[in-house]
Amino acid sequence: MPRDDTEPEHLPGAVGGATRVGRTVRRPTGPWTPAVHELLTYLHDNGLRGIPELHGIDDEGREILEYVEGRGVPVDKEIVLDNVLAEAVTWLRDFHDLADGYRPAGVRQWRGGEAELGDGQIICHRDPGAYNWIIQSGHFVAMIDWDMAGPGRPIEDLAFLAWTGIPLYREIPVDDVARRLDLLVDAYGEWGPMTVLDAVIERMTTASDRIEAGQARGDQGFVNLGRVGEPQRTRDRVAAFRERIPSIEAAL
Repeated sequence: MPRDDTEPEHLPGAVGGATRVGRTVRRPTGPWTPAVHELLTYLHDNGLRGIPELHGIDDEGREILEYVEGRGVPVDKEIVLDNVLAEAVTWLRDFHDLADGYRPAGVRQWRGGEAELGDGQIICHRDPGAYNWIIQSGHFVAMIDWDMAGPGRPIEDLAFLAWTGIPLYREIPVDDVARRLDLLVDAYGEWGPMTVLDAVIERMTTASDRIEAGQARGDQGFVNLGRVGEPQRTRDRVAAFRERIPSIEAAL
């Protein structure tokens, strides 16, 4: 039967909870929401493709975002095609280049706490894993779930993307890892593969610490991640990845 667009639909995989209502997605808000909305408005006004359009706040206090047609990526079951990986990385570079011109003055409240831009930082997505990609007709079309955005270094976003996009957190044939890592660095056009590998360890270690800190302060999104074993799951995966690095470097 065709879907009734008037019937709310819970969207699976959204850590903070998300509901589709017609052509929109409704998501819980938090103290970080004004800063994220300021960022999204800037990106939309300056022509960044592949982001959901913001439509304000509903009567229940949820943010209203455009529903982007396509499908998500079940990262534990699927490895995206080479072209999708390259398209996602190219999008990330476009986003970073545009975000480099976005310099909000002073302190903003982000999901990780109050912060302002430091030297060498931009406002990063900070959660550009493949589970936040939308694919349509075999192509990357959008990056969703912006509530983790905040100050960071561009290579941190690239490292985070590589973790599930290549993927580096799973044990796949080392020749495939090397080939796709080369594809990633070529598409971004800034750093070499060895630099990215080092950045992955640092970034995913930081990700684990941020999850733990979020759980300690009662952030429900991070508390929900505890149900799938976070942050210990990521820490275990980082330890296993460290052991694979010599064979990856040998294959490059």
